[in-house]
Amino acid sequence: MIQSTTFNAGSSYLDGQLLVAMPGMTDERFSRAVIYVCAHSAEGAMGIMLNRPAANVNVPDLLVQLEIIPDMERIRLPEKVGQMQVLMGGPVETSRGFVLHSPDYHIAQSTLPIDDSVCLTATVDILRAIARGDGPENAVLALGYAGWGAGQLELEIQSNGWLNCPADAELIFKTSVDTRYEMALRKIGIEPAMLSMQAGHA
Repeated sequence: MIQSTTFNAGSSYLDGQLLVAMPGMTDERFSRAVIYVCAHSAEGAMGIMLNRPAANVNVPDLLVQLEIIPDMERIRLPEKVGQMQVLMGGPVETSRGFVLHSPDYHIAQSTLPIDDSVCLTATVDILRAIARGDGPENAVLALGYAGWGAGQLELEIQSNGWLNCPADAELIFKTSVDTRYEMALRKIGIEPAMLSMQAGHA
């Protein structure tokens, strides 16, 4: 049986959890979204959407646009840089880059450890390190983020917009973008086919 989360003043916050959009999600921007919660407090929450690829953007292009490397250096980039995913992290500040990455890379005062296996860094230094080949072992780059004001996320969860479950590095770094929603549902204990059938009933 699925337990819905009820919030009270003493409840723990959702840092390091996944939010999985339910059929009751009224905001189209978050339909079928899987969001990794990076920070959550009484003041609000912020997270990165994990299953929306950025259209027509790749990491080598971004490194050239940001003048981290000259165009001619593109062919010398480590192979895995070209394979690194670029996601639309959410509708807020879409021109800013946020890197979710493994904890083997850390910049003092810039890297936010979220849990044992995931950190967030939002400075250009991490992109320079990635271009040199000495960045984190695992990383995804997101443009923009999802944000909630004080109490807003709690209300959306109570109105069945979201379910939450613990995140894992495998889903964030190793799973293909188009299977993350189904994988997150299964982590909660929901079979995706059952959910899509229920979604057809108003």
